[in-house]
Amino acid sequence: MLNGIYSNPTTIYFGKGMEFKIGEEVAKYSKNTLLHYGRNSFKEYGLYDKVTRSLKDNGIRYIELGGVKPNPGTDLVYRGIRLCREENLDFVVAVGGGSVIDSAKAISAGVLWPGDFYELFDGKTTPQKALKLGTILTIPGSGSESSTGAIITHEEKKLKRALDSPLIAPIFSILNPELTLTVSKYDTSCGVVDAISHVFERYFTNTPFVDCSDRICEALLKTLMKYALLVNDSPFNYDIRAEIMWACKLAHDNTISFGRKQDWATHRIGHEIGALYDVSHGATMAILFPAWMKYTYKANIPRFEQFANRIFDINPTSSAQVILSAIENLTMFLKAIGMPTTLRELGINDKTNFPVMAQKCVKQMPSGTIGNFTRLAPHDIVNILEIAY
Repeated sequence: MLNGIYSNPTTIYFGKGMEFKIGEEVAKYSKNTLLHYGRNSFKEYGLYDKVTRSLKDNGIRYIELGGVKPNPGTDLVYRGIRLCREENLDFVVAVGGGSVIDSAKAISAGVLWPGDFYELFDGKTTPQKALKLGTILTIPGSGSESSTGAIITHEEKKLKRALDSPLIAPIFSILNPELTLTVSKYDTSCGVVDAISHVFERYFTNTPFVDCSDRICEALLKTLMKYALLVNDSPFNYDIRAEIMWACKLAHDNTISFGRKQDWATHRIGHEIGALYDVSHGATMAILFPAWMKYTYKANIPRFEQFANRIFDINPTSSAQVILSAIENLTMFLKAIGMPTTLRELGINDKTNFPVMAQKCVKQMPSGTIGNFTRLAPHDIVNILEIAY
């Protein structure tokens, strides 16, 4: 196990009716806030009325900025930054899923940044301060409600880049599983796969003596897979939704990261696909991870044998056979919850962009490679995309 510092500064309010606490919590930090959200569903199901009433009852002035789309972009972030500066807003409330929360995080960092906020996402520099923010989560999966990361797409440059800073971790997040009951089956599955992919990026490591966090990873994978299947038949079951919501949070809050070197190559590849094709991140991960596994498993066969045994109860007999069976079982699970398993199913029928995406993946890396489980050069990335095709 590696040395490390464990911290998660986000206070979680979990359970029924917790959204009514939003005004009380914001009032601890601000009387002037940006209310940031996505599509009209925020207003259709009554949550908008609850949130705005709570803000008003606590004497909080709010300015609205809606319209966040999946794969959130720079245009709305620029608008949010201008709005906060012009209206003297010093707090951000994000209501929605990972896209809304990531957009809010970018705004919170950008308001106090003197230059173009995307410099922070290009890896050229890091923020020194940011506005505080709180969230109400409505679509679980991204883990952004209690993480230090955010991902924003630059529409003009066709780039999808990440910022990681403790300054953009939410001060608090409200998680009421009731708010997820109306999330569609497809979006629910995308969220679950997003969380599963977060676990995979930590689980597939070469760091020895991490059995404690391995076991937590395995528990999360089994929980997410179990309840992803159950929620298809019982979409309005509060307890099932609660299990999914909490597991998604734990998958990306730094708990399972501790003491181990992480990979994140598959996410880098997925971000380049999302930047060019504007497809769901969870669906992209469903396609890429089995392909990545098939391409890389020989780099650490015991790690994949452990995965096969502990997740799919496959007893070791022949290494390749065991591992490939586990990957096939994973693929069957993904199909069972309605996820695509090939790029063609996402409508990506042209391979000509594969080398372009591969080069973009490694552009910021001095080594010209990505990943830690095994280093991937551009030709490796193209081979994985070919498997995924």
